[in-house]
Amino acid sequence: MKEHRTLLEGSAASLTVVPWPDVVIDALGHDPRSPYVETYWLAVLGPSTTWLLRRLAFRLEAEPDGFPLDLAETARSLGLGAKGGRHSPFVRALDRCVAFELARPESYDGLAVRRRLPPLSRRQVLHLPRSLQQSHQRWQDAQLGPQGAEHQRRRSRQLALSLRQLGEDYEAVERQLRRWRFAPALAKDSATWAWEQPAALNGGRTGEGQAPRTATPAR
Repeated sequence: MKEHRTLLEGSAASLTVVPWPDVVIDALGHDPRSPYVETYWLAVLGPSTTWLLRRLAFRLEAEPDGFPLDLAETARSLGLGAKGGRHSPFVRALDRCVAFELARPESYDGLAVRRRLPPLSRRQVLHLPRSLQQSHQRWQDAQLGPQGAEHQRRRSRQLALSLRQLGEDYEAVERQLRRWRFAPALAKDSATWAWEQPAALNGGRTGEGQAPRTATPAR
């Protein structure tokens, strides 16, 4: 955070914005322009930070390798004025991106930004207004309903495969899926499925963190 504030309070007129790749969050998360972010993350981040992330998402979609961000022009285009200093609305919006780990300083004049936002944590949900807490619970229930079951299965398998590619062993993958509130049976099924995929998907490594021989193959 200190490095980030030093940059914004200095003489730099622009930042170099690059994507922050994360195979797990990219698979699990939500586009900053999605209804999920507009409905739930908005109450956590506030409108200025949410609109800033939306603007950066549009730019990263058009310029996936990164782009220069004119700070004064961006602040004015978001209705945040051109006032500088650590307490300006625009600087606070950037600081909140970093504080919530949605962006991170890459260098003195660089900023890596997530292309997708993770689902709210339980603690964050509990800080929402009651009406939004209830809405978020209904959203979660819908993900587990008849139409959402297949989506959950595909999502769980995609995450399991991504974790395997990152070098996690079988037990760690199953354990992490359960932390993300996938049902124990689904977590086991997805971890087993990930280990049934060609070894080339795991950098050609074999024999590492093998699934138990008693695991039932996914259908």
